[in-house]
Amino acid sequence: MSVLCYNKGCGQRFDPENNPDDGCTYHPGVPVFHDALKGWSCCKRRTTDFSDFLSIVGCTTGPHNKEKPPEPVKPDVTSSEGRKDADEQKAKFSEYIISAPKPQEAICRPSADEPVVRLHHKVSASLKQALEKLKLTDNSNVEKQEENDGKVSIGTACKNGGCTKSYDGPATDSDVCSFHSGFPIFHEGMKYWSCCKKKTSDFNSFLSQVGCTKGSHLWKKKEEGKKVVPCRFDWHQTGSQVIISIYAKNGMPELSYVDANSTTLNIHVVFEREKEFEQKISLWGVIDVSKSVVNMMAAKIEIAMKKSEAMSWARLDLPPPVASPKEDQKKKEDDSDEENE
Repeated sequence: MSVLCYNKGCGQRFDPENNPDDGCTYHPGVPVFHDALKGWSCCKRRTTDFSDFLSIVGCTTGPHNKEKPPEPVKPDVTSSEGRKDADEQKAKFSEYIISAPKPQEAICRPSADEPVVRLHHKVSASLKQALEKLKLTDNSNVEKQEENDGKVSIGTACKNGGCTKSYDGPATDSDVCSFHSGFPIFHEGMKYWSCCKKKTSDFNSFLSQVGCTKGSHLWKKKEEGKKVVPCRFDWHQTGSQVIISIYAKNGMPELSYVDANSTTLNIHVVFEREKEFEQKISLWGVIDVSKSVVNMMAAKIEIAMKKSEAMSWARLDLPPPVASPKEDQKKKEDDSDEENE
């Protein structure tokens, strides 16, 4: 019976009775995520695209490994020694925490109802070239798509996020697909899916998280008209700017835009001809709209926002206001009345 290999970057199944010394190609290092770049500590290659990162071929060969790595052991805080270790770890971790004042205390926060302005966007030469190639190949691609409609090759991987199943014939269509309906997020060393937010610092644990949604396998991506889809994005900051990176390939400048005022963003991106991404963000801090810009590139779109005040943001978005216990109780009563009606 085949078992799963736990070497980083492998993820294949193998026969323990037939495990040659050079049967596995893997990464002996650890995943590195820094300034929107992703790679392995054992390799020099870096990429901004998560799918490209997962496809980086291992740099080391060896036998497959069936031993699952142990979960990080948390210190026992019930004992005096455990509390001491926890306090030492907390003190070390606190050295790297950037403290920042609350937006309301730092500056007088403008109203979110201010008129919005469409940010100026710059189109890179790489995106222009990619869009020209797409136009040249449109006609031939339509013919090929018509020929391949309804046909799925053996070994085709399921396109649903987090699903590791492959097409193995018509019988595979009846299998239940466990997948993540959201997108992967990597922030401050933690890795999780936006749909279930089960956070972990271990990359293997992140990849092995069981999907939170049940449904059918998706062997071929739908190509019928435009559709709103989730799109992976992250952010980082400098002393004077906050930069959002949206990993949407081949964005269409004539159909994409970002409307903003001092505290909110309305993002609308059309990419790869038929996909749309929309996101509204209530910003944690305040920006200078006149000095903010959208940079459109072949692999991603960057929204570079100028901070109105040089201070560190604790997070990208402003948390929603916390309702008081009385408001929560009133909402429950209103919901109950609606159900009774």
